[in-house]
Formats: sequence, structure tokens, C-alpha cells
Amino acid sequence: MSGTKISKEAVNDAISAVIDGSIGPDAKKRKFRETVELQINLKNYDPQKDKRFSGTVKLKHVPRPKFAVCVFGDQQHCDEANANGIPCMDVEALKKLNKNKKLVKKLAKKYNAFVASDALIKQIPRILGPGLNKAGKFPTPLSHNESMVQKVEEVKATIKFQMKKVLCLGVAIGHVEMTHEQLYQNVTLAINFLVSLLKKGWQNVKALNLKSSMGKPRTIY
Repeated sequence: MSGTKISKEAVNDAISAVIDGSIGPDAKKRKFRETVELQINLKNYDPQKDKRFSGTVKLKHVPRPKFAVCVFGDQQHCDEANANGIPCMDVEALKKLNKNKKLVKKLAKKYNAFVASDALIKQIPRILGPGLNKAGKFPTPLSHNESMVQKVEEVKATIKFQMKKVLCLGVAIGHVEMTHEQLYQNVTLAINFLVSLLKKGWQNVKALNLKSSMGKPRTIY
């Protein structure tokens, strides 16, 4: 069976169960907005021998509204960032970190992702050392021809699949206050992209679950 192997019904049932379990009439009230995560279990895959895959895909809807992005900008980009309420650091501010591993680590922790002016991107490793790269948060380049607000939204909507040493991985694909349709679009997009990364496609997929931060996993496949 090629193409998609999940039934629309299975995805819709899982989404309904996740939303109901989190914000339905009988759900326990939480003090925060729960994230919805897609959990993937793989098979016929040897993380030691097989090539580890990684890939990023832009979802239709931003999965985590509180996802924080910081701009490393030249003067023009910093002015644009300040005008739009986007956190920004210029070269001087970056140099003040003095390649201090602790400070760079703290910066990497403070934000979920970074965007940097074209002109600065090559200097980042020299100014900051390898810290951001190690954290998997090397900045996305931004040119002066692009809209910064759009670029930041794009980074917010992008998720990353990265195979590590274990056969299960999870990615945030939304939150419980999104509409059913928005979650459906994000889930199907994420699954189809993931399968395209796998060497044997669906033959590498053992199970797919959807769960909210505090909820039970709901089976899709």
C-alpha cells in the first residue's frame, strides 16, 4: 500500500479524544495551554548502523504560540525588530558574551530559535563559539529583501524531525486550543513529511500516537 496508510477517521478520532481529554467538560482544568505532540515509534531501523535522518518542515499553523525567536541583527534589522516587538541583539551585545560557554548556553536556553542577518551569520561561530550549534539552534539567515515578521512566523511554524539513538521521537504539532481542522492539517502534513524521510517509508513506522502534555496517548496508526 503506497501513499498514506492512515485513515482520516483514525486521525480525527485521535484529535477529538486529545482535545476532549484536555479541555472537554470532564477534563481536569490545567493552568497552562497543553501542547499536542505527535509521537512516532519506528521499526526495521538500526540507529547504530542506518543513517540517522533529520529534516524540517513548515506546518500550516504555528504549533507553539509561545515559541520565542531572537534576531541577531545589523542596525537595520535591529530597528525593524524593535519596531515589531521582536527580541534582538546586535554584534556588540553578542561580543559581550565573550564566548563564555555558560552565557551562550543560557542564551540558547532562553529562546527556542534564532534568526540572523545575512551579513552576521558567518561571524556567529567566531563571536559565540560552537554553543548554539551544539544546542541545535544555529540561526536561520535573514536578508534585507525578506519580511522579518514573516520569517519569524515561518521559523515558529517549522518543526524538526531528528533521529537520535532511540527508536521513538516526538514533535510538537499544535496545542489544544487550535481548531480540529488546524490540528488535522498539521498532523497529516507532519506525518507525510516524516514518512518521506524514512528509508523504507511506511515499513519503518511501527506506531503513531497523538497526545497532549498531560493526556493519554491516542493511537493514529
